[in-house]
Amino acid sequence: MAVRVTAGGRLLFGFRNLSLDKPRLYGGLGVALASPATTVVATPAGTLDAPAGQAEVHARRSVEWLDVPGATVRVERSLPSHAGLGSATQFALAVYAAIASAYDRPVDVRAAAPTLDRGGRSGVGVAAFERGGFVVDGGHPTAAFTHERPPRGTWTVPSVVERHALPADWRFVLAVPEAAPGRSGDAEEASMRSVVESADPAVADRIDAVVEERLLPAAAAGDLEPFGAAVAEVGRLNGTWYARAQGGVYRPAVAPVVAAMADCPACAGAGQSSWGPTVYGVTDATGADAVSAAARDGLSAAGLDGETLVVAARNEGASVESVPPVG
Repeated sequence: MAVRVTAGGRLLFGFRNLSLDKPRLYGGLGVALASPATTVVATPAGTLDAPAGQAEVHARRSVEWLDVPGATVRVERSLPSHAGLGSATQFALAVYAAIASAYDRPVDVRAAAPTLDRGGRSGVGVAAFERGGFVVDGGHPTAAFTHERPPRGTWTVPSVVERHALPADWRFVLAVPEAAPGRSGDAEEASMRSVVESADPAVADRIDAVVEERLLPAAAAGDLEPFGAAVAEVGRLNGTWYARAQGGVYRPAVAPVVAAMADCPACAGAGQSSWGPTVYGVTDATGADAVSAAARDGLSAAGLDGETLVVAARNEGASVESVPPVG
């Protein structure tokens, strides 16, 4: 049996805490997106046949984890790499889920993720793949995790402490500039180490107040304006932690795009996803055109080429379907 798995991207609004003075580290906040997406097809096989690179790495780890002889893996489409859309986690989990489903095995992405080197900081990507929606994870115990991830496969993916389906008419306007990719790999580890070692714990207290008093009630009530304002404030406060590492509260190259969307009356809030370069504006179906125009103006003002996308939240997990075998 061949199986196709499709997983949408995600936005990471920020973390609840990056200070080593607090008992729990990280605690991601984000939302699953209906698009853009990554799609992987897998068929059982006696050996492993997958495209070179990360597809082969994740397929090999998945085959070993599942204790199956092999698989033929094909990538039909993929998210932009290191753009702030969660491409690495969604891709790794899609490869694993496709192979597991092709063998009619239970799919447990939360258990498999550490072996795939995912979920070692934020649990948002894993939660987005599982059930979609707006999610908040509980982070890691600071004493066990500190500023570096333990060796691959040894951690537990942070548990989801809040999840809410978002209204069907809400929209996220994405501006994806043609700019340097966000940090990943060793560069990201080095940057996060620097950020965590110097993070002001008072910022975490301010973020907690925004999350508890404004963001979670707005998400539960489906109240767009306070939700957008709260995620924008969480992002801005996170940016004060990252300012030295990235050159400002937002990456300097995309700060004008954030400002242009934030100034649009139809935009409830705007910010940068993860390390960027993708930035987002929160609006609804009636305001999407105006916010998109503002995003294009911002790209132009910043001297950046790129694309703008209008997407809905994805309130369910990745899709899994049987398809004709791949050759």
